[in-house]
Amino acid sequence: MNKKYIKILSLSLLLILSFLMLPFQTIALAVEDDTKQDQNEKSEEKATEEEDDEEQETKAEVSEEKGSMSNIEAKSALLMEPISGKIIYEKNIDEKFAPASVTKIMTMLIAMEAVDSGKISLEDKVTCSENAKNMGGSTMLLDTGEIRTLEELIKGVAIASGNDAAVAIAEYIGGTEDDFAVLMNKRAEELGMKNTNFINCNGLPAEGHLSTARDIAIMSQELLKHPIILKYSAIYMETISEGRKSPIELVNHNKLVRFFAGCDGLKTGFTNDAKYCISATAKRDGVRMLTVIMGAPTYKTRNRDAGILMNHGFSKFQGKKLLSKDEAVEEVYMGEKTDRFFVAKALEDLEVVIPKGSDGEFVKKIVINEDKSEYKEAEIVGKCEIYLNDEIVGEVQIYSDRDIEKGGILENIKYSIKSLFQ
Repeated sequence: MNKKYIKILSLSLLLILSFLMLPFQTIALAVEDDTKQDQNEKSEEKATEEEDDEEQETKAEVSEEKGSMSNIEAKSALLMEPISGKIIYEKNIDEKFAPASVTKIMTMLIAMEAVDSGKISLEDKVTCSENAKNMGGSTMLLDTGEIRTLEELIKGVAIASGNDAAVAIAEYIGGTEDDFAVLMNKRAEELGMKNTNFINCNGLPAEGHLSTARDIAIMSQELLKHPIILKYSAIYMETISEGRKSPIELVNHNKLVRFFAGCDGLKTGFTNDAKYCISATAKRDGVRMLTVIMGAPTYKTRNRDAGILMNHGFSKFQGKKLLSKDEAVEEVYMGEKTDRFFVAKALEDLEVVIPKGSDGEFVKKIVINEDKSEYKEAEIVGKCEIYLNDEIVGEVQIYSDRDIEKGGILENIKYSIKSLFQ
């Protein structure tokens, strides 16, 4: 009986003690929650500080505009004048590396070529799949089933390097990401990118997904033929809010567009394997430069190396405008024995980039696509090539200013007789 009372008494004491300790347990849990919240806030603050540090360091690096070409630290680097394709500086440009998100240059190129050919439109509505939503890494935070325009998705790739946006574009154009990768490799082969193999559309780590600085420069040069892409890649911050409860805040991963004078693109990249990469372009005083950096150990090194190379290009080259859009280039006769001709006019402005202090005269050469018996007004008939010291430095498409056709036999005889008396 005594044992029973002792047991009851013990249980009662335990209950009383538990009740008394409850406030302390609540306080302990609250402290633990506060500690976790503090740790999360510190992590967020650290990430923000790192981004702020990159901005400040990038600003400091490019404002100094110092550095020697011999100080390029990246494993691979290239500087190109993209109008002519002339390579000004190179370091291991054919060595293969993982290209990380610089891969998305090809994704954007295929999208822009499809837009410009009329196959698709920037206003097309694209539905985000579960597969796209689940992409890791950088993202524009698309939801499954979310509908965005193709233009918004291209912005998501060009500005925020959204892996989800890249996959949404790939699935819209190619059907599946794998089928789109086939299109990417086909286009790479057409462009002469001999050392590139794409496994996916966004550059997330995958065995065999490799490229080189030379090949990246080639596809970047091709993308620059679609100038609207620079409208997107030059944006530092943008908000997409239509149709969403919480807006999508896009912040450009390429800090050079904010701190390097004239920079308006093109694409950064980073993975643990690839390290820090970039295909960067800038334009000053009519001169555009394109640089590719691969395998830089830090974002600071990547930005510094890119700045050094582009500054070198701007210091050594100058731009000259030789033709304006719709300017008459040359009279093109419809044969040797005729006075019938059309005026070939420039389809676009023609700007060339040449070394500062270059001597010699610019020489024009008209190249007609096809010898035809007639041409229509505004028809593209060929191109005008510009040479300096026997080296081609630029070209522009030309068109006919009128409807015209070759004369018949009688007109040729008439012209021959007329020539006898001149």
